[in-house]
Amino acid sequence: MISALFRTMRPKQWYKNLVVFVAIVFSGNLGNFDAWSASLITFFVFCLISSSVYVINDIVDAEKDKQHPVKKNRPIASGELKRGHAFIFSIILLVISLGISFNFTPSLSIISGAYFVLFLLYSLVLKQIVIVDVLTISIGFVMRAAAGAVAISVVFSPWLVICTFLVAMFLGLGKRRHEIYLLGDSATAHRKILDDYSTMMLEQMITIITASLVVSYSLYTFFSGRYYMMLTIPLAVYGLFRYLFLIHTSDFGGEPEMLFKDAGMVGCILIWVIMVLFILHFTPVYSI
Repeated sequence: MISALFRTMRPKQWYKNLVVFVAIVFSGNLGNFDAWSASLITFFVFCLISSSVYVINDIVDAEKDKQHPVKKNRPIASGELKRGHAFIFSIILLVISLGISFNFTPSLSIISGAYFVLFLLYSLVLKQIVIVDVLTISIGFVMRAAAGAVAISVVFSPWLVICTFLVAMFLGLGKRRHEIYLLGDSATAHRKILDDYSTMMLEQMITIITASLVVSYSLYTFFSGRYYMMLTIPLAVYGLFRYLFLIHTSDFGGEPEMLFKDAGMVGCILIWVIMVLFILHFTPVYSI
């Protein structure tokens, strides 16, 4: 049972909570030990609370997951873990995460609590509403980023909001496209809302989001006060186009972590991270 409970927590998905560290990088607090400590606590809180949501989601979707070629092996869908035990475990995770966040700072507990409520609604209702399902997931990433900023007491930049939101939308739409492609005629048996999407519709949405993300990120580099940030624009564009290439030719897109299996994406991400860290912490700020 312990093994089944741990797998139901989906630890492979915890990397999504690394978004809480974005505030440290872009606020210039990379060498601040207290900021790192606060961000690590925030990361731990969101790992627990997101796992609580995952467990509830698996309980709700157990019957539908049985129709999915991969998700049918999840502990609850396969019958390895009883729904009652899973529900109790989810409540325990929620109580622990909210308790830690409240003791750290009430503001963090408010955001984490709101995150749980939002995704509880997502599991029960919102994921059945076309477009709103992807918007909800994207807002969740923004809330993670906001929590990271609140934890280290820095100003929550509008650029952080829009870029985080658009990246999440980009990946979310790519995932929907992959589900339609993978499941084919049985797509609606697994997720009814997929009947409201079409490949052409998703392609148009992805095109709009891609263009918006390129413009938003470019504007951020223009107004960041560090002119060398503009040098990272080609890397950002390459990363987006590489992802589009992969979901069209290599069956990527089901889960974003698959990107880390592609050498081109890994190299692009590493170079981008190194350049951003160097520019933000070792180059002067210019007034506009």
